Amino acid sequence: MEGDPFVLIEGMTIAGCHGRHPGLHLSALGVPTGEDGARGRDCRRRHCGVSGAEIQGSGKAFELEVRMGAGAYICGEETSLLESLEGKRGQVRFKPPLPAIEGLWGKPTVINNVITFASVPIIMDRGAEYYQHFGMGRSRGTLPMQLAGNIKQGGLVEIAFGMTLRELLYDFGGGSFSGRPIRAVQVGGPLGAYHPESQFDTPLDYEAFAAIKGMLGHGGIVAFDDSVDMAAQARYAMEFCAIESCGKCTPCRIGSTRGVEVIDRLIAGENSAQQEAILRDLCETLTYGSLCALGGLTPIP
Repeated sequence: MEGDPFVLIEGMTIAGCHGRHPGLHLSALGVPTGEDGARGRDCRRRHCGVSGAEIQGSGKAFELEVRMGAGAYICGEETSLLESLEGKRGQVRFKPPLPAIEGLWGKPTVINNVITFASVPIIMDRGAEYYQHFGMGRSRGTLPMQLAGNIKQGGLVEIAFGMTLRELLYDFGGGSFSGRPIRAVQVGGPLGAYHPESQFDTPLDYEAFAAIKGMLGHGGIVAFDDSVDMAAQARYAMEFCAIESCGKCTPCRIGSTRGVEVIDRLIAGENSAQQEAILRDLCETLTYGSLCALGGLTPIP
């Protein structure tokens, strides 16, 4: 979005104008850098013919509207995003109906991650074989990996799927910032699993990480050296869910709060076997009873 915003806009336009309706209006959640800056970008994209009342002589209209969100993590869930765009509190909707049937303002709505939209023009320009050339298995193309935590060289690294976690950590990240051995790496964002050193040779591939009960997610990588307190990390993950829960469903709203309390008792050594049994039971309830992936994925870390 920073380096090549027009590839995203073009991908959204292609997706919108290939629909059955001659005129489409699409809202994207984002934060404008300022009124004048937004006006400047508006002029450029219209000049390029990728948005506006007439898309390159196609007879189709495509308008972009930027909405400012309040920064709620739950709005990464598609139906909560729709609620936010409509000016409501970000809460998960019951499904069905799916957004493709009844989405924004009750209309059929296509929702994708920006990386999907940004890949569309490249595939249409270079062809499917070019895109297939990158990656492995069913994971094709590239993914920007975000290196953070106790890492010598943090930042954004765009790679083709298939590189191992170890190569990413040491060839690009340079190992830990502290110089101590890396004990664990959380992959996939704040609800991703913590992987030990024995799993560092896993290729960065959606199916490969699913096979070890993890997830690649949006490519977030947080490294920890051997001084990390893993019990504190487990508590943090459960507390994150409790704070970010939209409150719509009981397993997530109540389960995560009780989960923090149980972990505190477990750390304090209060009847550890019983507390572990309760925690595992809570995690099962969260996994299978939550309305969306926030509660459903919380037990993973």
